[in-house]
Amino acid sequence: MTGNYRLSFDAADMQVDAIHAFLAQSYWAANISRAVVERAIAGSLCIGVFAPGGAQVGFARVVTDRATFAYLADVYVLEAHRGHGLAARMVTALHDHPDLQGLRRWMLATSDAHGLYAALGWTPVEDSAPFMQRHFPDVYRQA
Repeated sequence: MTGNYRLSFDAADMQVDAIHAFLAQSYWAANISRAVVERAIAGSLCIGVFAPGGAQVGFARVVTDRATFAYLADVYVLEAHRGHGLAARMVTALHDHPDLQGLRRWMLATSDAHGLYAALGWTPVEDSAPFMQRHFPDVYRQA
């Protein structure tokens, strides 16, 4: 609990319409379909933050094998609810989740939240040479 906000890992609590509405307008997942969001949620360990009254106002998910690796994705808090430390609380709760202990590596990509993650112990990749990617930035663009 953060103030009057509630955190939950319960998949039944995740409000897919609210999550989709935010992600479809975000810089990293613009135009993502609801069906893709549903699949992403189903394949991830998710956490949500809920305001008094029950509206979902934040979300984060981890794509993981729960043994060696985790990728943190889709972290957001609605603008009207920022400034209460909710993103940090969600990420910390994910760090502390029993299924995510003993992992060798966590990764994420961000364009604008380096300070948040640095405060939580994340560091830039110093030697990016071993890392490669297949990147399809226009995959969600409507035809």
